[in-house]
Amino acid sequence: MKIVVIQGPNLNMLGHREQSIYGAMKLEDIHAQMQNVAKQNNFDIEFFQSNFEGEIIDKLQECLGDANGVIINPAAYSHTSVAIRDAISAINIPVVEVHISNIYRREEFRQKSLTAPVCAGQIAGFGPFGYHLALMAIMQMLAEIEAIKKKSEAAVKQ
Repeated sequence: MKIVVIQGPNLNMLGHREQSIYGAMKLEDIHAQMQNVAKQNNFDIEFFQSNFEGEIIDKLQECLGDANGVIINPAAYSHTSVAIRDAISAINIPVVEVHISNIYRREEFRQKSLTAPVCAGQIAGFGPFGYHLALMAIMQMLAEIEAIKKKSEAAVKQ
C-alpha cells in the first residue's frame, strides 16, 4: 500500500523559520523518520513539497488510483484554498491533515481550516511528532479498510 505525504508552502524552510513555533527539525529529517516507520510496516511512502497551490492540487489528483492514503500539511493554504479542499474531496481516499503548530492557539485567521472538514482527521500542535501520529492514523485506517474489503469478499464467496 502507498501513502503520499504532501507538504505545502514554506515547509521546505523548516529548521530555519520561526523555530519557536515550528521547531528546529528540518523537513528532510521528518521525512526520514516517516520513511523508516513506513518501511517497518510494509508501506510505500512518497514525499512531495510545493509552494504553489496548483502543484499541490495536481499532486492530490495524481493520488487517485496511485495512492491508498494521503497525509497533507496544506500550511497557509489550509485557511484559504477552496481549490485544495475540492481536490481532497474529489479523490475520495483517506486524507489526514497535519499542522506542526496548534492552529487554534494562533492568530484568528489561522484558526479556521477550510480543508479539515473533507479530511478523515486533523492532527495539530504536536510539532514534528504530529507527522508520526498522522502516519499511525493513516496506516490504521488503511488496515481497517483492507479488513472490511476482505470480509466483504469472503461473504460474497459464500
